[in-house]
Amino acid sequence: MRAAGIAPHGAGCSASGEPFLSKSKDRTDAGGCSQRSWRCYDHAMNQGQKLARAIKERARGLGFQLVGISHPSPLPGFERYQRWLAAGHHGGMQYLAKERALTARQDPRKLMPNCRAILSLAANHTPVPRPHDQPGQGRIAAYALGEDYHDVLVQRLKALMRWLEKRLGRPVEHRIYTDTGPLLERELAQRAGLGWIGKNACLINPQWGSYLFLAEVLLDLALPADEPFLWDRCGSCRRCIEACPTQCILPDRTVDARRCISYLTIEHRGAIDPSLRNLMDAWVFGCDICQQVCPWNVRFARPTQDPAFQPRPALQAPDLVWFLKLDRATYRGALRGSPLKRARFEGLLRNAIIAAANNGDPQLVPALISVLRCAGPPDLRALAAWALGGIPSRQARHALRQALASEGDPEVRQAVEQALQRSAT
Repeated sequence: MRAAGIAPHGAGCSASGEPFLSKSKDRTDAGGCSQRSWRCYDHAMNQGQKLARAIKERARGLGFQLVGISHPSPLPGFERYQRWLAAGHHGGMQYLAKERALTARQDPRKLMPNCRAILSLAANHTPVPRPHDQPGQGRIAAYALGEDYHDVLVQRLKALMRWLEKRLGRPVEHRIYTDTGPLLERELAQRAGLGWIGKNACLINPQWGSYLFLAEVLLDLALPADEPFLWDRCGSCRRCIEACPTQCILPDRTVDARRCISYLTIEHRGAIDPSLRNLMDAWVFGCDICQQVCPWNVRFARPTQDPAFQPRPALQAPDLVWFLKLDRATYRGALRGSPLKRARFEGLLRNAIIAAANNGDPQLVPALISVLRCAGPPDLRALAAWALGGIPSRQARHALRQALASEGDPEVRQAVEQALQRSAT
């Protein structure tokens, strides 16, 4: 008999709670195990559970609402991930299909051969309810309103590891990940008991909803695993599927990134398919629609009190004019430490132009004209012409006619001609 993650027969415990081999010779029972070995085995189990409880308590004190432990054995969800890749649903994220990444996602021990337990953690970033969008206002995903969670959570996990090493009195081999490594994060979180994977592919916890940052720590410690979350509490609900404007949510609880607004505004480089632009609403960065309609968020999620994830003043009610007039110096300074930098300067400007077109506020026309007339990349200037063609404004049509008379770039000129045709209908 051997308890998962705990030392086998003949093991004792050090004062730190870690198991060590017992060399005792004592009377044996009918199974051949000494009575002292059984006592040490029970002691090892108790010490392992005690250490696990202490780790979880410390992690909660550092700002993680959910903490669970699982073993690093291969994940059954890997086959679904392979099918997702084979169908091309990862879009342009080719790094996801690299051999090393695939191997590690199948078996976390490929990242750290000495891994004996995986700590899965979640931090709440549920936003404070905001008023309805106003004219000229863009939208930003809740997770990106505050500081970059990659930086914040890594520092907290490093603090957790310093505490753990001090408690044990020795270095602990570990690897820290916050959406930064080849791990099936949601499958690991479900295995550790943090929640279930919803129809929108998000991890959902019945007390906290789905606005959760996920993180993992691979450890060389043998710790008792938590029970996995086995229940599917989505039931027959289809609100996320029906609310998605681009219909990117698939039946197997994955998402076709090529149609997902979050992917298009963050990871996708270059032009966005015209057939998708009008479906993107005023999202400048990311998208929360499938989470906003989820009953588990509507009824149970609580706004985060974490200072690091409170909205920056400039992002609480995003001004599309500010984004359209954004220059590189302001981009580097005003968005320092913000997740928005993931989209890069050109990506944010592209997103703001599309958001302005969908917002339709005539007061955005002067800023769009400035983009059309600037010395920037032709694809962005052509996109500005497309946006102007969709806003009913005499000023916009006048600017397009002027551009048609003077524009020398063939890509921009073609976009201006098409925009004038659209504005005339």
